Amino acid sequence: MAEGRARTVGTAVVVRTERLTPHMVRIVLGGEGLAGFGAGEFTDHYVKLLFAADGVRYAEPWDLDQIRSAHPREEWPRQRAYTVRCWDPAHRELTLDFVVHGDEGLAGPWAARVQPGEVVRFLGPGGGYAPEPKAGWHLLVGDESALPAIGAAMERMPVGAQVHAFVEIEGPEDEQKIATPCGIVPVWIHRGARPIGEALVEAVTSLRFPSADVHAFVHGEAGFVKELRRHLRMERGIPRERLSISGYWRLGETDEGWRAIKRDWNAAVEAEQEHRAAA
Repeated sequence: MAEGRARTVGTAVVVRTERLTPHMVRIVLGGEGLAGFGAGEFTDHYVKLLFAADGVRYAEPWDLDQIRSAHPREEWPRQRAYTVRCWDPAHRELTLDFVVHGDEGLAGPWAARVQPGEVVRFLGPGGGYAPEPKAGWHLLVGDESALPAIGAAMERMPVGAQVHAFVEIEGPEDEQKIATPCGIVPVWIHRGARPIGEALVEAVTSLRFPSADVHAFVHGEAGFVKELRRHLRMERGIPRERLSISGYWRLGETDEGWRAIKRDWNAAVEAEQEHRAAA
């Protein structure tokens, strides 16, 4: 997102909700506040939802600069980034999917209990990836947090595209109906009791690549993303510009904690791999 737009707070209203799977809830937003919303260029468009700190009320309409000058940091709104699963400009409806694990986290429990009519505030959209139509083939890899973006990417694929998509979920009950225009479906990897991302790493490292002309999207927990970044860059020799790869979250870190270190962490990982490649 451009810096100037990042502080402009958008508003929307919850139109309806749907439990897609035991661990995924869909929220559809609408309302006049979406009149100026623009998405569609990328399949990883995202918005940052804003949640008021507990017991804190802000002047209307929300202005982040004003809020941050009037309140101590611990009273600033908390932010959570979510991929735009679908944007329907004709009906002015914005669809977001939320991973839900009981009372764990902030946005998941909110999504599980929110009711139509509730006002939602957000920043965005941002984004930067869409499938390259002329790529020889496409590699899509992620855990539940990346599923909305992978779903959007698969549905955007050009007719005839060759796609290898691997999505790790807890079990078969969390599978969704997703396909490319030609009917290619994801390979669903059931995690079970295995560490997050372990099976994804195995799937990608054992995959016979159709060619070197690949456009890849790899997102999810930062630990397995780091492993796959090294594998794709160093062992497969994929150029950086052919990769959209980043950790959406990191095991053991709060969302705020991960956002605080993510940029430096990614830079350190990239520098380490560039050093190894030059050695």
